[in-house]
Amino acid sequence: MDTRVTTELPFYEAAGNEVALFEHAWKNHLPLLIKGPTGVGKTRFVAHMAARLGLPLYTVACHDDLTAADLVGRHLIGDGQTVWCDGPLTRAVREGGICYLDEVVEARKDTTVVLHPLADDRRVLPIDRTGEVLEAPPGFMLVISYNPGYQNFLKGLKPSTRQRFVSLRFDFPSAEREQSVLVGEAGCDPMLATRLVNIGRSLRALKDVDLEEVVSTRLLVYAATLIRDGLDPVEACRAAIVESLTDDIETAEALMEVVNATFGR
Repeated sequence: MDTRVTTELPFYEAAGNEVALFEHAWKNHLPLLIKGPTGVGKTRFVAHMAARLGLPLYTVACHDDLTAADLVGRHLIGDGQTVWCDGPLTRAVREGGICYLDEVVEARKDTTVVLHPLADDRRVLPIDRTGEVLEAPPGFMLVISYNPGYQNFLKGLKPSTRQRFVSLRFDFPSAEREQSVLVGEAGCDPMLATRLVNIGRSLRALKDVDLEEVVSTRLLVYAATLIRDGLDPVEACRAAIVESLTDDIETAEALMEVVNATFGR
């Protein structure tokens, strides 16, 4: 779990009306679902909005072993006594902050059911082990995200969960916006940003290469950061982009052809 309270506004380059939609959802006590590919800014967007609204942010990276107790809390034994310890969801409710569940489809379905009373007009969190029923204050907001490309029959949101949320779709940014992200996030010059964005768009357009995921904006930022710091551009792209996308040597070499052509090698 990551807990963050910051007044510094994290960099975020808006693509459309997502900032306004988030603010309207928060003001009207509506939970938000964000869906989109890996590395397109979902988590950064939530951090940006939490800072923009001046709210504490509790981020949970969901996984197969995540239990309801991990979210709500549990009794712990220490110094000869049993003490209740709030989980991140309970803390966010008590403090009136944002609870963000990243890649929520990775969590077990019986775990996500605990969100239901908070994600409808009741806005309450029953804590069975203490007998409490917490009413969410006006500032509380529940945000979840997932990558639709990872969904399958076994891992997907139940309709009863999905239909409790306002939904927002993220996708790969336009070339112009992606260049702005690289310049703003990595501090690289516009010419380098243009080259890296061209690499990204070329790799995403490849049809005969077997990749589980195409290159994300996040990986392009990593490459720009390494190059800005003095690493050779081709080596930076190999380390930050190509080797992060595939373990197959032949596929890696096919991707490197795009990199080499861009940098004149």
